[in-house]
Amino acid sequence: MLDTTKQSDPAPPQDEPCPRRDEPRGCLFALSQPPLMIFLAVIGSLLLMASLHDLLLL
Repeated sequence: MLDTTKQSDPAPPQDEPCPRRDEPRGCLFALSQPPLMIFLAVIGSLLLMASLHDLLLL
């Protein structure tokens, strides 16, 4: 079993904090997320399969 009782060395302090962006993140940032794109691809493929079923088999 791993020994987790030892504490690692603290991170060195940073000289400059990260600059904060004042502009809000919009819809394009949300669409660039992989889980959302996978979800949209699954929903789109289900809609495509349903429409092809209606057009070709019914």
